[in-house]
Amino acid sequence: MIVIPAIDLKEGKCVRLEQGLMDKDTVFNDNPAAQARAWQDQGAELLHIVDLDGAFAGEPKNRGAIEAIVHAISIPSQLGGGIRDIETIEAYLSLGLSRVIIGTAAQRNPELVREACVKFPGRIVVGIDAKNGMVAVQGWAEVTDVTAVELAKKFEGFGVSAIVYTDISRDGMLQGPNLEATKALAEAVSIPIIASGGVSSLKDIENRWRSSQAVFPVL
Repeated sequence: MIVIPAIDLKEGKCVRLEQGLMDKDTVFNDNPAAQARAWQDQGAELLHIVDLDGAFAGEPKNRGAIEAIVHAISIPSQLGGGIRDIETIEAYLSLGLSRVIIGTAAQRNPELVREACVKFPGRIVVGIDAKNGMVAVQGWAEVTDVTAVELAKKFEGFGVSAIVYTDISRDGMLQGPNLEATKALAEAVSIPIIASGGVSSLKDIENRWRSSQAVFPVL
């Protein structure tokens, strides 16, 4: 199992949102690079970064903070939020990020995922965020009529390295993960699933491991 700490960026600061609501944020560090080093010092093997402003705007918004994070650590890192085209993917990978996460664009334009996987093999992750089982996009502001499982199945055979699955209702609430939905997704596809949202204790991590060895929690 890999436990992956996460840094969510809003206006250049590390924050935690409640259920993805931008007006319900808690700032826990105003120095993202220092926070990244702290996770690395605690033994993190991979760092997960989210550009929250970028997710809502549909374009990169925290490049300075992201670049500072990448330069501050030696462990691999992956980034999602506001990535909508090949040019943005290439620009982020050139900063030193190991992988990029395609979210909204994956739902709206699956061919972008296919193209990116061909051009950047092993470096493309798909982000699937769901509310009551239905995929949410555009920084979780828009809920579609597509289920998380339906969307995930579209990427079989594309060469996607992993799928980050977030249950919006659990995200930032520290009330434990949605084990049933995560397990169902992991069993529906052969792509590795990175589970995100709600993890607040070692018990939550133990429960996820027991539910499916294909699931890797994100803190």
